Amino acid sequence: MSESVNDSATKRASAKPSGGLFREVVIIVGSALILSILVRTFLVQAFYVPSESMEDTLQISDRIIASKITTTITGVNRGDVVVFRDPGGWLPDPVPATGAAGVIREGLTFIGLLPSNSGQDLVKRVIGVAGDHVKCCDAKGRIVLNGVALNESSFIKPGDSTDQVDFDIVVPEGTVFVMGDNRSNSRDSRYHLEDNSGGVPVGNVVGKVVAVVWPLSKFHTIGTPPVFDNPKISAGQTSAPTVAATPGEAGQGP
Repeated sequence: MSESVNDSATKRASAKPSGGLFREVVIIVGSALILSILVRTFLVQAFYVPSESMEDTLQISDRIIASKITTTITGVNRGDVVVFRDPGGWLPDPVPATGAAGVIREGLTFIGLLPSNSGQDLVKRVIGVAGDHVKCCDAKGRIVLNGVALNESSFIKPGDSTDQVDFDIVVPEGTVFVMGDNRSNSRDSRYHLEDNSGGVPVGNVVGKVVAVVWPLSKFHTIGTPPVFDNPKISAGQTSAPTVAATPGEAGQGP
């Protein structure tokens, strides 16, 4: 009789760790997924750079991190490199994921385990915020922001010019005016002046790009150029949005 009782106790003891281990694995994996989704939703998100429009600041295939909490706390500021959702008509319609591989990739991207490459996200630099008077260009081919000619040599692609499109606008309320650092190959605000003077709704901004994280050999942080700290820029800010330009033609990079 005692042997039978011992045998039953042994079986229960051996079964309990197995069930307990399974539950622990489920809890750990579930918690990790929930944490990953929360981080992606509220803190940071990884993105894949698909084009050359931000060279040399960002290269094709770079993996970048956009901070959502930064834009929540400090807002979107001049000089920030930002990721934003297509406000409409900037990019071709997305191609839906097909097959098991596509569905799996979308799922892993949603929970933050893969960088976003949805085809509806763009990355550009903020040149002007609401009320800023942005003009192209002065006699030396420089962007003029609230009466201040910008020396953009620290971030636009070496050898590139910025005068592909002549325009003179005031950035509408609730939007930002964005341009690529590779000016001759960037379809940016300059090519959408008929819609909100090229302004991208602030609500479309996903986050501020803070670092290139892959490849590891190119890891570096992304800051805001000091040229935008000039107090004269803020002093010259206005409030009435106007449009005084028609877009021309240039490169196709998003």
